[in-house]
Amino acid sequence: MTVASRAGLRRSGITALEICAVGALYYASGRLGLLQQLVRGQVTPLWPPTGVALAALLLLGQRVWPGIALGAFLINISLGPSVPAVLAITAGNTLAPLCACALLRRAGFRTEMNRLRDVLGLVFLGAFTGMLISATVGGGALHLAGALPNSRFWLTWWVWWTGDAMGVLMVTPVLLVLRSAGRPKGVPRSRWVEGAALVAATVAVGFLQVSPAPLLFLAFPVLVWAAFRFQRSGAAPCALALSIFAIVAAARRTGPFAGHDLLVNMIALQAFNGAAALTALLLAAAITERNRAHETIEQACRRLAELAAQTAPEVSGPLALGDDSRDDHRETAADGPDDGDHSAASPPYGRRRQ
Repeated sequence: MTVASRAGLRRSGITALEICAVGALYYASGRLGLLQQLVRGQVTPLWPPTGVALAALLLLGQRVWPGIALGAFLINISLGPSVPAVLAITAGNTLAPLCACALLRRAGFRTEMNRLRDVLGLVFLGAFTGMLISATVGGGALHLAGALPNSRFWLTWWVWWTGDAMGVLMVTPVLLVLRSAGRPKGVPRSRWVEGAALVAATVAVGFLQVSPAPLLFLAFPVLVWAAFRFQRSGAAPCALALSIFAIVAAARRTGPFAGHDLLVNMIALQAFNGAAALTALLLAAAITERNRAHETIEQACRRLAELAAQTAPEVSGPLALGDDSRDDHRETAADGPDDGDHSAASPPYGRRRQ
């Protein structure tokens, strides 16, 4: 066996492992998402597999799409009304992240998400536009299979679309953060204390969200804190955690979700989730851009200072000689003209007439 064939076999094995890992993660996140189903058995207010699928495509490439299809099929085969409907839903769940990934790459999306344009691209291209495919195909498949009546089609379609979009906005940034995360070095102890305080505040606000009191708005100061102090690394996980608490409150019909029908609760829940995600991600990207601009200005100032320090000795020499010559000239002028040349110094109108 040649070296080239061994390398190709190794690459094929790595790709197969990646596909299996993506499929397993897709299936596991889907089972978790179904725990909070609000409309039928396949529609939830937050569908994490879409975020998993898009993150996998952005990080590993389009070669892992069979894992997405495999995970979607395994989830829907036990829920779908018929095999054709399950295949159609699987196709929609696979095409949606593929199209979203293609749109993001065409727009120049960076997985670091350190620019405002990256966050806006994820929101409008990855979430709102790409997930139209899965909602339309899935809702249409259920309707054609007779599992979804006409009176509930648009409600199901809207919940499906917003659930997939929230999965992209909430889960994809967290996975991108985990991909680039590393053990911090040289971090002061005060920073660790602040991070622990942020985690405690997030949990405390989350429990307040599921309480009978309508206190969803308390999430936004925590999101602002996370975005300002920790940027994307703190804002993305914080937004996901607070969104999960809000979904639990909506499922239990407590707090601001008490006493309302399903449509009103879904509108309020998805409005909160969207506002939380946009606040966290946009503010974190803006702070990151500001910090980068500040670092660039500092580097430019240091370079200018170094150039000034290098050119200062070269300039000081000629200037010093010129000052000495001017001093000598002033000393000569102060001594006055020579004693033998008084006539030249006398003014012409000072002579007496003969």
